[in-house]
Amino acid sequence: MSHTTEWKTHVYLFEEDHTTKVRVELDTGTSRLTGHGTARCNPTDKDVPEIGDELAAARALEHLAGQLKRIVYRDMVGAGTAPERDSLKPYGGWLDG
Repeated sequence: MSHTTEWKTHVYLFEEDHTTKVRVELDTGTSRLTGHGTARCNPTDKDVPEIGDELAAARALEHLAGQLKRIVYRDMVGAGTAPERDSLKPYGGWLDG
């Protein structure tokens, strides 16, 4: 079975007073999820905005990934193919690519 789809994402970055906040929005067509991440520059560190952007974005994407995994687990349970709940290893029915 062949399947192609497009998911739309938006990444919003906000920086103020040495704090970067990121909001990542994902629209799968059936679900809309939002991830949030924050990074703060230590006052003794050199201010490099790109580092704050990258770190806050990574944290927002991790937050989003956790939400997506919960949806996947719920869907798999509904399909009768429940994985081990806290397993980070690839599930036997799906291969990591």
